[in-house]
Amino acid sequence: MQIPVNKILCADNVQFLKTLPDNSVDMVVTSPPYDGLRDYNGFNLDLHGVGEQLYRVIKDGGIVAVVIQDSTQDGAKTLTSFRMIVDWCDNIGFRLFENCIYSRQGVEGAWWKKRFRVDHEYLPLFIKGKRPMYFDKEGLKIPSKHGGKTLTGAATRNKDGTQQKARQVYINPMKCRGTIWNYPQCGDGSKLKHQHPATFPNLLPFDLIECFCPPGGIVIDPFNGSGTTCVAAASLNRQYIGIDCSQEYCTIAQERIKTEVIERKESFIASVSTDKQSKSKLPLTDAP
Repeated sequence: MQIPVNKILCADNVQFLKTLPDNSVDMVVTSPPYDGLRDYNGFNLDLHGVGEQLYRVIKDGGIVAVVIQDSTQDGAKTLTSFRMIVDWCDNIGFRLFENCIYSRQGVEGAWWKKRFRVDHEYLPLFIKGKRPMYFDKEGLKIPSKHGGKTLTGAATRNKDGTQQKARQVYINPMKCRGTIWNYPQCGDGSKLKHQHPATFPNLLPFDLIECFCPPGGIVIDPFNGSGTTCVAAASLNRQYIGIDCSQEYCTIAQERIKTEVIERKESFIASVSTDKQSKSKLPLTDAP
């Protein structure tokens, strides 16, 4: 069949995914409406069913990135994210490439009386197979805090507990990003985007797609929402398919595809243009 790329589709995600050929998709970036924390216009959440179909359609070496958290019920976490990770790995066939943390900046001065403030979400990266088929971390480099300096007395400890001889190490100006990815929420994205009740930062799917999806590859978001994954894919010259059961949200995503571009500047500032030609840009700070 001909895959309907570069489209926003109003459909049941599991039923649509069943129509796609095996091993036909390069990457998935998504965030399911977990634990009923928001009203999502009629979503019926089937994490297992979605996982089964994503495993079937993703290519060997493809990455499925999921932004997810757990709600607090009766004083304790639901463990929805952990159950999903175990289910997808033990019962469906995925392997967990990494479990990153999306660190979000909460409201300044917020104080919770009975719990810690939740300022993160989990970002499990599932893989089909053993190694990513595409892995380009160049765009994810971040400035080293002490870049350009020389560290004296650096000594690595061996597996048996003994310590190697101390040596001098030059600290590179840039370094590989770690597993905690920091993104601001304030000022992120257009008013159109925030007509959806729950969104993730524009730069988050941009970073993931640039790193794990080859140019021209196909990216799917089965819980498409406001369409940020698809906007990021289009901005990076990747093909996209956005699936959502809400026509209201599909309309938002379609309009964003027409009017928005996500990009990262060399100075590690990402900006969102409200026009693909020349309209004003809103700065977003990359991971420190």
